[in-house]
Amino acid sequence: MNALKNPWWVVFGSVFGLIVGNGPIMQFTFGVFLKPITAEFGWERSTTSTALVVGLLCTGLCVPLAGRLIDRYGVRAVTLPSITLFATAMIALAFFGNSPFSFVVIYALMGTAAAGQTPMPYSKAISANFDDKRGLALGIAMAGVGVGAAVIPIFAQYLVGQYGWRGAYVGLGILTFVLAFPAVALFVRMPNEKHVLETQGSGPLPGVTTSEALRSGRFWALAVAFFCVAMAANGTIGHIVPFLTDKGIAPQVAIGAMTFAGVALIVGRFFAGYLLDRVFAPYVAVFFFLVPLGGISLLLLPPTPMTASAAVVMIGLGLGAEVDLIAYLISRYLGIRSFGEIYGYLFMIFMLGNAVGPFLMGIAFGLFGYTVCLVGFMVALVLATVLVLRLGAYTYPPRQAAPTPIARAATA
Repeated sequence: MNALKNPWWVVFGSVFGLIVGNGPIMQFTFGVFLKPITAEFGWERSTTSTALVVGLLCTGLCVPLAGRLIDRYGVRAVTLPSITLFATAMIALAFFGNSPFSFVVIYALMGTAAAGQTPMPYSKAISANFDDKRGLALGIAMAGVGVGAAVIPIFAQYLVGQYGWRGAYVGLGILTFVLAFPAVALFVRMPNEKHVLETQGSGPLPGVTTSEALRSGRFWALAVAFFCVAMAANGTIGHIVPFLTDKGIAPQVAIGAMTFAGVALIVGRFFAGYLLDRVFAPYVAVFFFLVPLGGISLLLLPPTPMTASAAVVMIGLGLGAEVDLIAYLISRYLGIRSFGEIYGYLFMIFMLGNAVGPFLMGIAFGLFGYTVCLVGFMVALVLATVLVLRLGAYTYPPRQAAPTPIARAATA
């Protein structure tokens, strides 16, 4: 058992937990189920889609509460019941989701349980176990979301083809429990987790309280910055296929570009994690904010298959780094004492940006065309860049690693 005390086992368990996290399981598979369910019941697609909107809203609203409970009682005490309820709710869809009302209610319950199966608990455990290699550890773990986003929808499609949509929901529920529950129970832990309540205020877990964070200008700078990035990147990606096909790009090329975005998402998380341990984090953030800005700029040029693919990859790189950056910047500027709840509030704002971006693109298309909104997204990314550059020196710098020359220059 001593071998399992190595903190890299926390990363190992986090990867498996995040492969079947809230995003890959609840969000990325929804399109696979949409047509079979509407075909069986004759529901409108908008009616069925309401379930996902409600589920994601419940997740966003409940993540701060889940984070508060994790800060107080530890990761396993909250995440293990969340995984169990999340998987059970998904299985329940197969047996009780026979009316629009029950379908939406079960998605709401699933979204509520999913608050403990977001990247938040895994980020807290990793941040508490790692110091000088925190960025790399976060990058490797968060790549699990990208792997899940690439693999889980394909698995769901297979299950639908073999067993119908009901069997597919049962299969995904079982897969979630089988992968995530043992991974968290065996590997994902806080240092001396059973003593978290007694020790978090006196040394092992440095940082500000949630109320102090909410009064901090740095918290709101991070909140606005990541809202802008989520709005711009997800808004553009959400409409990229119709945007490109409207410009004359072949549908197969436009859809193929989305595959590149998925790969870029995974690469972005690894690369961001690698850089965060070596370069002053706001500079890393600026890089991953300016790369999607460049991608959106390419979309304003006369489109070709090459420029379209390059643009999507650049935007995907930005998407791939966001979750790593949120966790790392919180740990360095606000600490990990109340990491879970603070992360929860930022994650809620981040998800709001995810929702607002595609909505604005849809409104803009009807009123002015996509170009006006894309220019607005570019301005938002510039604002995000300015905000992170004004964060200043780390409040909680790495203890064991000497600062790099670029970090010393930034904090001078």
